[in-house]
Amino acid sequence: MAAPLAVSLGDPAGIGPDITLGAWTRREQAGLPPFIVTGDPAAIAARARRLGLAVPLAETTPEEAAACFGTALPVWPAGPAFTGTPGTPDRSSAACVLASLEAALDLVASGRAAAIVTNPLAKSVMYGAGFPFPGHTEYLAAKAAAPGQPAPRPVMMIWSPALAVVPATIHIPYRDVPARLTCDLLVETGRIIARDMAHRFGVARPRLAFCGLNPHAGEDGTLGTEDEAVVRPAVAALRREGIDAAGPLPADTLFHAEARAGYDVAVGMYHDQVLIPAKTLAFHDGVNVTLGLPFIRTSPDHGTAFAIAGTGTANPSSLMAALRLARRLADAEAACKAGADRHPAGQAAAETPGAMRA
Repeated sequence: MAAPLAVSLGDPAGIGPDITLGAWTRREQAGLPPFIVTGDPAAIAARARRLGLAVPLAETTPEEAAACFGTALPVWPAGPAFTGTPGTPDRSSAACVLASLEAALDLVASGRAAAIVTNPLAKSVMYGAGFPFPGHTEYLAAKAAAPGQPAPRPVMMIWSPALAVVPATIHIPYRDVPARLTCDLLVETGRIIARDMAHRFGVARPRLAFCGLNPHAGEDGTLGTEDEAVVRPAVAALRREGIDAAGPLPADTLFHAEARAGYDVAVGMYHDQVLIPAKTLAFHDGVNVTLGLPFIRTSPDHGTAFAIAGTGTANPSSLMAALRLARRLADAEAACKAGADRHPAGQAAAETPGAMRA
């Protein structure tokens, strides 16, 4: 029997417990794979009572999770008790978040879980408690580093059946983007996308569309020099390596249905350039996938939503999409390592309009 997914609880004052419970209650109709939650069982049970959900918990092992998943939510106890209040950011929650993450990572590293699915954390809460990483992604990359080796470079992808996007630069001020964009950055990003799209998504030769930084992709240098000086040489370098890359392409015409049919992943130069269209097209179905790590990691494409935590209004759709995609990617990677001819995750890739025409 395949190992279950490990789900970290995220900030227990946010909607992580709400959507985890909500996902489990929809497990059959949504076709969810078995998962085990790492964190404080008492906090999960208290949230279930608050939400009026009759969800039995089973404190169990990953090996037993699948057997009990149909009748109870499997929980792997981890970390201190949650002492905060739903909906109220509290620095004391940071220890709960970190312990849940570490426990989930340990399960994946030991092979007892197939992938990690992370519920949202609040960066302000973590920073206030001395968390030294910008966010989940950088923390996971640091933990994935082999002894004496640099951390792998993670790449954030937002995936949905309608569109897959990668921002080359992420959470930095817009004024800093041109200075951060380099040919090497774009080439490395393209390599990571191409490798993981092949090994995990089952797209044999993924097509990457690189957005231009400037309006109209710079109009041959008349609206800025970065597209000709940085983006175009990076695309050319990737093409010399056999990667199907195109660009720089005007971002304002790249996201309608006909354009999306021509590529598998759109690579943006900055965060909002590609996340706005991704969230507009698939706000409830988008999944945050971290490429470049030695293990599968997915996450809902939203935050902690403290304002609605514990109210029963949180939508678990993005978490459910993250769970389904994590299972597909884990199965695909296992098949790839085993030398299988066909990826079980091919369907996940084929749901993207561009990939359907690959």
